[in-house]
Amino acid sequence: MSGNKRIHILLLLLGFACLVWMLRVMGAGKVWRQLMTVGWGLVPLVLIEGLGAVLHTAGWRRCLSDPARSWSYARLFWVRMAGYAVNYFTPTAAMGGEVTRASMIASEGRGAEATSAVLIDKATIAFAHLLLVVSGAFLLAWRIPLPETLQIAMVLSGSLLAVGIVLFMLIQKHGLLGAVFRWMRSHHLGGAGIRKLAENTSAVDEAFRMFYRDRRRDLVFSVGWHLTGFLIGFFQIWLFFVLVHQPISLIEISSIWLIGLWLDLLVFVVPMSMGTLEGSRIVTFRAIGFQAVEGMTYGMVLRLGQLSCAILGLLGYAFLTFRQGGRS
Repeated sequence: MSGNKRIHILLLLLGFACLVWMLRVMGAGKVWRQLMTVGWGLVPLVLIEGLGAVLHTAGWRRCLSDPARSWSYARLFWVRMAGYAVNYFTPTAAMGGEVTRASMIASEGRGAEATSAVLIDKATIAFAHLLLVVSGAFLLAWRIPLPETLQIAMVLSGSLLAVGIVLFMLIQKHGLLGAVFRWMRSHHLGGAGIRKLAENTSAVDEAFRMFYRDRRRDLVFSVGWHLTGFLIGFFQIWLFFVLVHQPISLIEISSIWLIGLWLDLLVFVVPMSMGTLEGSRIVTFRAIGFQAVEGMTYGMVLRLGQLSCAILGLLGYAFLTFRQGGRS
């Protein structure tokens, strides 16, 4: 077992322990009764999660090149959901699913373009996420008196993430992903393995440069679709409070949504968001003035939605794999 897998399995176990501890502290019975208040409203709440996935698929499609871009929307949706399922269920730091997506669309196109499309989509969804978090920070600073420690944490972590995401996009734009491998090859370091990596990453870098040079419109639309996909979360929070018969203002909904987005951006490496999903919503709800049990319940609702999407993705992965096997 590699070191990375050990770390992610450890994070998964720690997250599970935190989840059990949170349920014990606030009372599993209280959370269950709150969930029962939601009742059949869980169905539209889960469906909203799926609608977000549909919109994010539209963002990814803008990053693709032919022939994959000419695939039916439904097929691309299932490929994306398959990648989501791999990321959700396996300790791969949200990268195993990207490899899965790239390999599935590379079956009918060039591998370099498939890889670049997945990585560009990764960058545009992160950039859209960051835009909402940054804009939300300005909104919250003027409207909601958050604890000073939380404000400082948001500014510092948001700044670090902004630098990382912008650098990732600049590396793509200038085709620098394989720069280290090309330098090593030019200095005759690393042998055949490095030469192969230099060749492969050079092809990906060229695909990056072509996309950022020739398809700026697609880049903007990809970010726009991902923004819309995240915006769905606003209506999900509104519906949750309607279902539990809890009055809430639009600014409070916005605050819960935006702080939740910020926390999601920080803890993406934890497999299945185990413990962090519920814990982050408890922190968010408490910061806005609601009860911890309401935050825990909403976190469980989100988990149910994510789990449903991941199971759907596994079924889609099995179907697509069977279909490709039948064609070969």
